[in-house]
Amino acid sequence: MTAPNTPPVVSRREWLAAIDTLRVREKAHTREGDAIAAARRRLPMTEVDPSTQLVGGDGEVPLIDVFEGRTQLFVSYHMWHDGHRAADQCEGCTFFTGQVRELSYLHQRDVTFAVFCQGPFEESDRYRRFMGWEMPWYSVPAESHERLVAGRHFGMKAAYLRDGDRVFETYWTTGRGVEPMAPSYGILDMTVHGRQETWEDSPPGWPQPYETRGQQFRKNGRPTAQWARITAGHDDDLHATPSRTGSSGCCP
Repeated sequence: MTAPNTPPVVSRREWLAAIDTLRVREKAHTREGDAIAAARRRLPMTEVDPSTQLVGGDGEVPLIDVFEGRTQLFVSYHMWHDGHRAADQCEGCTFFTGQVRELSYLHQRDVTFAVFCQGPFEESDRYRRFMGWEMPWYSVPAESHERLVAGRHFGMKAAYLRDGDRVFETYWTTGRGVEPMAPSYGILDMTVHGRQETWEDSPPGWPQPYETRGQQFRKNGRPTAQWARITAGHDDDLHATPSRTGSSGCCP
């Protein structure tokens, strides 16, 4: 096996000087991001029916209750493939949803995080438990798609504001716009080989084994994050009778 190419080796003084040069661009990028966020806070908003129905662990629930008493709500719209086993579920949504774990910092700022899944609640909630996720999880019934998705598609992220009994959508994004949910990408961007994806502008000889059609989020035919659950003996049969823990021995 041939080792990948590596950067040139220089003295520490030369190395620090190169980083200092790059830091100027990094700071400009950060300031531009701040300016974009400021513009985002000044966007207009549009009203959404607060009674729009979702399905959670306790049955049907109106959208306004998903706020859990807070004034802001951030929603990850998780794609779902009805009737498919865990290995065939959306690898991209699994990648992004699974990296939002500690919610207390959002709660501190009066923000609730929730996942709105496209599939039937019982089946998709079993997937949530198989993955070991503890965030609030809801299914969007077909009759609520137009009110919430409105011609867009699952895979997007959306932000909402509650003003008393009224609810407003303030922002939404999709595609690479959802990358802030994935700190893994930010970490990879700071490594010498980057994300190792074919679209990246890397020097010749850098490893780039991953295409960007879902393969970058899969390993041996299933979403990468599932392997640790299988090794731990968790069951990924989405059609079996759910157990309390979501774990019932070896993966079929």
